[in-house]
Amino acid sequence: MTTIACFSRELIGPALGLTLVILAGLLHPSAALADEQAVFSSPSGNIACIYTPKGGIATYEPVNGGPELSCDRIEPEYRRVILGPIGPAVLIEHVGDASAGGNLNPVPYGSNWSRGPFACLSTKSGFSCARAGKRPHGFSLSRSEIKTY
Repeated sequence: MTTIACFSRELIGPALGLTLVILAGLLHPSAALADEQAVFSSPSGNIACIYTPKGGIATYEPVNGGPELSCDRIEPEYRRVILGPIGPAVLIEHVGDASAGGNLNPVPYGSNWSRGPFACLSTKSGFSCARAGKRPHGFSLSRSEIKTY
């Protein structure tokens, strides 16, 4: 038995367009996931960060509605720094849900990471992150010190 497929030009155009959109999302997942959480770390694994977009996600809504950048440092003492949509970064010294660590999407030394209003620079001494705006705020996080502004 022979089956012959027959498609009209009216169907091929939209189907091809939809296929290309799906393939673009698979080939460039960062564009497809622009409004989802992102996890990244230092190459050493001592610092790990989570970016949450404005409005949050199904299981988490940041204070002030987001966006939010939260980074944990493991050694020498576990600390967390949170940078939200307004105001300076906040240092949390007693972290109740310590969970960061490991090499999840490491940002190579000398490289930048950015999403939403946040940008971070990865160096051998740690991360420096800031939120763009009229009055930029941010933090630096390393084994030797933590600064917030």
